[in-house]
Amino acid sequence: MITVSEKAKERLERLKVEEGKPESSFLRVGVAGGGCSGLSYKLDFDTEIKPGDQIFNDNDFQVVVDMKSFLYLAGTELNYDDSLNGKGFEFQNPNASRTCACGESFAV
Repeated sequence: MITVSEKAKERLERLKVEEGKPESSFLRVGVAGGGCSGLSYKLDFDTEIKPGDQIFNDNDFQVVVDMKSFLYLAGTELNYDDSLNGKGFEFQNPNASRTCACGESFAV
């Protein structure tokens, strides 16, 4: 499962409105090659469920992940840090063996 903290949910709901996304939009989370540590996180709003997608509802927010990315993201929590030195969205990924300083990429 992928979970969404209350702060992340609030920020995602604001972003959805600011970007003019349809109410039916959900958060698509994925992994792509690249970044300092080898793999990077991807976040985007989407409206299309694809074959093999894993669908999660946490904190009244829908998150969809393709099967390949889910292998790297199982058990991850998405958080949002809006403090003075905050980094924005943060992934608490129990599968990551290391992360880069900015937290946007990881290795397993």
